[in-house]
Amino acid sequence: MKPALEIVEADITTLAVDAIVNAANETLLGGGGVDGAIHRAAGPELLAACRALPQVRPGVRCLTGEARITPGFDLPARHVIHTVGPVWHGGGHDEPELLAGAHRACLALAQAHGIESIAFPAISCGVYGYPIDAAGVIAVREVRAWQAAHTAPANILLCAFGPAMVAAWQSARDSV
Repeated sequence: MKPALEIVEADITTLAVDAIVNAANETLLGGGGVDGAIHRAAGPELLAACRALPQVRPGVRCLTGEARITPGFDLPARHVIHTVGPVWHGGGHDEPELLAGAHRACLALAQAHGIESIAFPAISCGVYGYPIDAAGVIAVREVRAWQAAHTAPANILLCAFGPAMVAAWQSARDSV
């Protein structure tokens, strides 16, 4: 069976999937946007689990383009895969490769943990300022490349909080 790629407009914290992706900062200790929403919905155990993750350097638990996994605690999702996307500086600072790497790192962790369904937010498109059309192309390209080479996760959702991101992902899906 061919893996599914679905685009939905929803609150990612309400999705009953095996894992949701958290567009986090390097500390993994919560923040604004989707990161803050996931931490609030998961409850205080998520913060404790993130604090328990080893630091790769002082105050940093996850480098840009990498990912870490924790339980989902009070979320409908069993797991949270935390990733750090790049801050947009105009595209000349490896931002496209770092954003692609963040998607690949999440999918690799999902596969390693037997996750069959995963939902991604629009990584780096909030306060990190990544242009949604460019980010949409990268997300769709990376998901499709993963699906061409792997069977898991079988169901991948791109979950937008608003119609502009839905349109960007749909456009990318139609053109990539």
